[in-house]
Amino acid sequence: MNDISNNVALPEGHPIQVYFQEKEIITTLLEELSATDPTQEIQKYTNIFNQLCTIEKRFARKENQLFPFLEKKGWNGPSQGMWSFHDNLREQFRLIRYYLKTNNTEKINSNTPFLVDGINRLLNVEETVLFPNALDLLQENDWITMRAGEEEIGWMLSQPPVAYPHQEYIHPSQDFTQREMPFSLENTSHYDEGYMTVEQVNLLFRTMPLDITYVDENDKVIFYNRGEERVFPRSAGIIGREVKFCHPPKSVDTVLKILEEFRKGTKSESSFWINFKERLIYIRYFAVRDTDKNYKGVIEMSQDITDIKKIEGEKRLLDWE
Repeated sequence: MNDISNNVALPEGHPIQVYFQEKEIITTLLEELSATDPTQEIQKYTNIFNQLCTIEKRFARKENQLFPFLEKKGWNGPSQGMWSFHDNLREQFRLIRYYLKTNNTEKINSNTPFLVDGINRLLNVEETVLFPNALDLLQENDWITMRAGEEEIGWMLSQPPVAYPHQEYIHPSQDFTQREMPFSLENTSHYDEGYMTVEQVNLLFRTMPLDITYVDENDKVIFYNRGEERVFPRSAGIIGREVKFCHPPKSVDTVLKILEEFRKGTKSESSFWINFKERLIYIRYFAVRDTDKNYKGVIEMSQDITDIKKIEGEKRLLDWE
């Protein structure tokens, strides 16, 4: 057990106890980074900096595991204020990473104190505000559920922490525990990663900027999405139709070859791109298989990538005004 600032003893593997294990690593790395002159020891600085970059796992666990549990208890502050703090630090990491790439040691020297001070301030807020309040608000079952989700994200530690509670680890993909849902399940169906109503499923497919057609294992069209601006027109008449009759004669042989290889299991994906009405269209075929690897059909996905292909650099700000 470890004692933290609010005198609460935490068992090994408890999510907060793991955060404090990471704090020791972070503190050491910050001291080493501050003591290293990049103009003299650029490789050493780079190695320390790269280790410190794994703090992103800590940020991700807080944002995707801890904060949602606090929101359920009515505390939204961390999801707003602290997440912004994370993003500011991410930007500082990005700057220094760029200066390392361009070998600008002057800029590295001037930006390092901002990164170090920012992380130290964050650690202080965590220890004095975030973690004590989280321990007051959350129950044991919350911490157990949270810890199971953390396995998918990872930690800064060289080895995974001990299991919490002390029992055999169950990978999230094999976790079939029935949990109380924080939303109504009325009129919903269960999908791999959640619950949706028929209306929500239809809205999802209609909103996606993709043309999707699903052909079953008998080569019959069983579904297509009705998007606002489909690349290739579809009508309800194709449902139940054999897929070879849904393509121009010149491309039928190619389609049949894809289906043959997918069915045999020799291939699982095929991609094409064509110019269509002065737009660049990306067409992809994916084999659909069940958990036993049995062939269950093919998904055809088409997307207009004309504008996507023109993207350069970064866009981080909203430019609606």
